[in-house]
Amino acid sequence: MVSEGFEVLLVTSGAVGVGRQKLRYQRLINSSFADLQKPQVELDGKPCAAVGQSGLMALYDSLFSQLDVVSSQFLVTDNDFKDPDFRIQLNETVNILLEHRVVPILNENDAISRRKAPYQDSCGIFWDNDSLAAILALELKADLLILLSDVDGLYTGPPKDPRSKLIDTYIRDKHSEEITFGEKSRVGRGGMTAKVKAADNAAQAGVPVVITSGYSTDGILRALRGERIGTLFHRDAHLWLPVKDISARQMAVAARNASRNLQGLSSDDRKKILYDVANALEANKDLIRAENEADVSVAQQIGIPKSMISRLTLKPEKVSALAKSVQMLADMDDPIGQVQKRTELADGLILEKTTCPLGVLLIVFESRPDALVQIASLAIRSGNGLLLKGGKEAVRTNAILHKVITEALPESVGKELIGLVTSRDEIPDLLKLDDVIDLVIPRGSNNLVSKIRESTKIPVLSHADGVCHVYVDKAADLDMAKHIILDAKTDYPAACNAMETLLVHEELVKSGGLDELILALQTAGVKLYGGPKVADLRNIPSANNLHYEYSSMACTLEVVKDVNAAIAHIHEHGSAHTDCIVTEDIDVASVFLHQLDSAAVFHNASTRFCDGARFGLGAEVGISTSRIHARGPVGVEGLLTTRWLLRGHGHVVDGDHGVTFNHKELPSDVELEHFMGRKSVNGGVYASHHNVHGNHANGI
Repeated sequence: MVSEGFEVLLVTSGAVGVGRQKLRYQRLINSSFADLQKPQVELDGKPCAAVGQSGLMALYDSLFSQLDVVSSQFLVTDNDFKDPDFRIQLNETVNILLEHRVVPILNENDAISRRKAPYQDSCGIFWDNDSLAAILALELKADLLILLSDVDGLYTGPPKDPRSKLIDTYIRDKHSEEITFGEKSRVGRGGMTAKVKAADNAAQAGVPVVITSGYSTDGILRALRGERIGTLFHRDAHLWLPVKDISARQMAVAARNASRNLQGLSSDDRKKILYDVANALEANKDLIRAENEADVSVAQQIGIPKSMISRLTLKPEKVSALAKSVQMLADMDDPIGQVQKRTELADGLILEKTTCPLGVLLIVFESRPDALVQIASLAIRSGNGLLLKGGKEAVRTNAILHKVITEALPESVGKELIGLVTSRDEIPDLLKLDDVIDLVIPRGSNNLVSKIRESTKIPVLSHADGVCHVYVDKAADLDMAKHIILDAKTDYPAACNAMETLLVHEELVKSGGLDELILALQTAGVKLYGGPKVADLRNIPSANNLHYEYSSMACTLEVVKDVNAAIAHIHEHGSAHTDCIVTEDIDVASVFLHQLDSAAVFHNASTRFCDGARFGLGAEVGISTSRIHARGPVGVEGLLTTRWLLRGHGHVVDGDHGVTFNHKELPSDVELEHFMGRKSVNGGVYASHHNVHGNHANGI
């Protein structure tokens, strides 16, 4: 840890135990046989501590020296911390040692402590090494406190009971009353009392704490990497997890019921909800920024790739842009109940095909917390219930965004409309609910998408990769081409619609156009990797894989014979996401546009335009490369399905003898009342008389 740049402080115990062994031996060799026959009085802990302290430090020195690490010792008492000057000096000394990569080892000076009994203290500053560790973490402004135990963390019951479950995240309001300690301890370890108390106090004061097993060889490193291990204590934990546990099915059913409440509102009421959400986002920008910065800080510390950190970052201007996109959705025509087709089946029997919500959506996404806002607003506009599972790297940002949005929902709808799934363990259960959840949309890596597709019977709407191509034809305007490829690659390299492969017509090799494009990209800081042809032509490092999404300032470059070769290359190595041709030849452009089988195909425009907001959809739930239901940027219309509404006047089939069909198409943009026995547009009466036995009434 020290070699990796971490600053480490160690709070330890064991001096009393080491000293007791030494004093027992000392007493043994200095006692007569007669003395040994007498009852042996238990040794007092204070002299044991005095004897054992040197032995304990000798052990640490020996172990650390094998790793070329220097250790130092501090012995403190509770009274020391009452002195402000002591605290200042402690900070100064520890910081100097840390600068020199020395590990400070701190321990309570039990030899001179005035403690009468365990867990009692004369001044109440600390009670044991756990509470000492907590106060030192606060005093020295530690980024993380790890308390090691002989069990994996805090359990719902005795750790050896197979029915007990490890508590992943401690929530004070929930767990403080559920768990008891001491003789009636549900966790079965008396020492856990002190650890939980110390951890909770430190966490509430601002230092995150993890209680985990000291027997795990890599437990500390895993905690530092942000992996799910042990029990986490955090002052904002109540924002991450619901106080009341509900099952996956209950969550999905609650979302469905709330969606039906939402559908029952008027169009204006649903529009108002979106305006309230937009206003709430603007009003809470500072809080959202603070939580996002905390997520970004942790991501940087544990070494998450820069491309993922870029997607994770949510700046105030981005929040404002999200709020505007929500308002744009509110201003769109109400998508629910739109009549797509109206047919008079028979005299007075009117059939309509209308739009309606899908039902309940499960969205699993990685890294990008802005996706939560877009998806939630689309769900509200389309009348769908929603379950969201974001990546662990954005846990705080997702929690605060979910809280802001759901608090803007009226009681008549219910906060359950949008559920936030907080544990990866819940996903398998949710994927089994094909009778409650209607569509799954994974947004993330190819691995994530593949796993979800293999694990569920629920329809999945997704794209696996964003290997987007730009093909520069021999008839291209090179200045335009440079402008487009630089925008497609450098505007937002981590986006799924960024250019990952540049294809160039072979004529541009001879004319020098290829070199101009290479120079433009390299000047902008783009690292180039060559396909088989261009790598030899221009001494560019070879690409390991022609189907590769860099998500960074890098791309693949290859030369092709013509537009047909470009199309063949994209079909073989692309991802059917977004691809572009740059050319002034309209015929060549037409071939590319009509023969390339991708979700979005552009002519003389950057691939970065493939976006729901830029397409005027208001927002997008994702970009689909599927061929069923929706393709490309999926906005509100992609979250809708249709149903049939039939209105009659006592019509019956009667073996198809009771009705005469005419299947007459009717205008769908005219109010239904015009066709249901009321005045028609021209002032007459339509179908004023209904004869279901064959006498058709005509407009008069």
